Amino acid sequence: MARNRYDMDEILEDSFDIRQLKRLAGYVSPYKKKMTGVILLMLSSSALTMMVPIFFQRIMDYYIPEKNMGKVALVSLLTLAVACYSAVAMRFKIKTMSVVGQDIIYAIRNDIFDHLQELPFSYYDDRPHGKIQVRVVNYVNSLSDLLSNGIVNTITDLCNLVFIILFMLICDSRLTLVCLCGLPVLALVIIFIKQKQRKAWQVQSNKQSNLNAYIAESINGIRVTQSFVRENENNQIFNNLSGNYRKAWMRAIKFNFTMGPSVDVISAVTTAFIYILGIRWILAPDASLTVGVLIAFTAYIGRFWAPINTLAAFYNSLLTAISYLERIFETIDEPVLVRDAENAGTMPPVRGEVQFKDVSFSYEEGHRILDNINFTARQGETYAFVGPTGAGKSTIVNLICRFYNVDSGQVLIDGTDISAVTLNSLRSQMGIMMQDSFIFSGTIMDNIRYGNREATDEEVVAAAKTVCAHDFISQMENGYYTEVNERGSRLSAGQRQLISFARALLADPKILILDEATSSIDTETEILLQKGLNELLKGRTSFIIAHRLSTIKNADCILYVDKGGILERGTHEQLISQKGAYHDLYMSQYDFLA
Repeated sequence: MARNRYDMDEILEDSFDIRQLKRLAGYVSPYKKKMTGVILLMLSSSALTMMVPIFFQRIMDYYIPEKNMGKVALVSLLTLAVACYSAVAMRFKIKTMSVVGQDIIYAIRNDIFDHLQELPFSYYDDRPHGKIQVRVVNYVNSLSDLLSNGIVNTITDLCNLVFIILFMLICDSRLTLVCLCGLPVLALVIIFIKQKQRKAWQVQSNKQSNLNAYIAESINGIRVTQSFVRENENNQIFNNLSGNYRKAWMRAIKFNFTMGPSVDVISAVTTAFIYILGIRWILAPDASLTVGVLIAFTAYIGRFWAPINTLAAFYNSLLTAISYLERIFETIDEPVLVRDAENAGTMPPVRGEVQFKDVSFSYEEGHRILDNINFTARQGETYAFVGPTGAGKSTIVNLICRFYNVDSGQVLIDGTDISAVTLNSLRSQMGIMMQDSFIFSGTIMDNIRYGNREATDEEVVAAAKTVCAHDFISQMENGYYTEVNERGSRLSAGQRQLISFARALLADPKILILDEATSSIDTETEILLQKGLNELLKGRTSFIIAHRLSTIKNADCILYVDKGGILERGTHEQLISQKGAYHDLYMSQYDFLA
């Protein structure tokens, strides 16, 4: 559970698994034809631009001494045509690769979000939501430039280097060897900083994740923060996390910025030697080098180091992206513990009989919550679970919905083992209202219809009337079409519960699960709601968890859950007459209210 802390850094990988890049290539492969076309276009543009220094060399060594202005004009027009072609090619490349890059980002983000929809509750129990969010948004976005430009630029620049070296050799092989002497030095620099740079970006991604997690937690808990006057302490925590992120970022950037200056220094040193040697050879008695060749070669020097600079920048981007790819694919690879069996069938139309056969369950190994639970809920009856906090009441109803897998035993509905049917066919026939009355951003109408997207407006209103929500909804500025914020901040806790209640009831389920459904509703509303529920529960198998025992007195069977098992079961009257745990719990509430 330590992973649930916002300041807990995730484990750093010692070495990068090359299979991660192969997986990324899988997202790129559908666009290989477009990318190949762009690469060929850019290579043709590069090949033409390589001719420009040759043009200048011809002008300096031949056309100007010959005073042949016609050929000077012709070469100038050819140079202009090459520049126009290059501009058009660049525009096409930017437009095409921007679309391709965003399509790949879209596919990755869809895959990670789709996977998050399937992950079990235990995954979200163990992690701050901000750390999950940063992977879906920030980490995926960080790949954008790499995918939009990096891949094509890298392939193009590598080919350009080959072109440039060939043209440099054509100009002068001796100067080419001098220029290439800088590459071993650059290789040593890359080897020296490679591992440190990757680790630095891993640490930076951790610190970013921590900061994002704390921001999300702080926003969700702002009411508690202000209620307990924790603003100063929270600011201090935020400043520490923000400072750690800043330090990690600056350290990572320091290694990134080592590459560019290293290339520039090596380029300047080799260029200086080329000028010294070139001028010396021009002034030599045998004049083994011409001014035009030196000018052309100087132009190629700039072109030689430019792609190396770009490749160094790509290398930096790749190391940065690798640290994010590890987290993205780690999330996509998170095992789906609760999933359809290989040969899962469709759940037949539910009648409503639910049976637990020797069911045991634990959230953590060695800490069993339920131990050999056995009971049978008959079709159309109401069953209530009571007992101390943490006894396992919510766990039982979660197992009915198969939000978790049982450790041992079976949960049967109408004699069918729920582990043998698809989750969609099972849960679509249930109406579930959990303790957390979550309200989505949108209209009240949309929130209620969330439980049954095919429901008409009239059916939505009817469900709201049944749970006594119609009156307060009608009094809002736009009635059922009033926009509510995320988590329903405009609504009271009781109003949120009533809307959630209507959402569950609108699904018209054969099995209805109410987990603390009336905990935030006032007594007067609860009495009105109970009348509607008594009619609604007819013909449905219902499971109710309630700490206020007055709401479950009419249940067909009450089960007292504690110490991993069912200690007592029976009707309200039967349990009271036994004068056991339920009797003591009921009397303690009665004495408290008295």
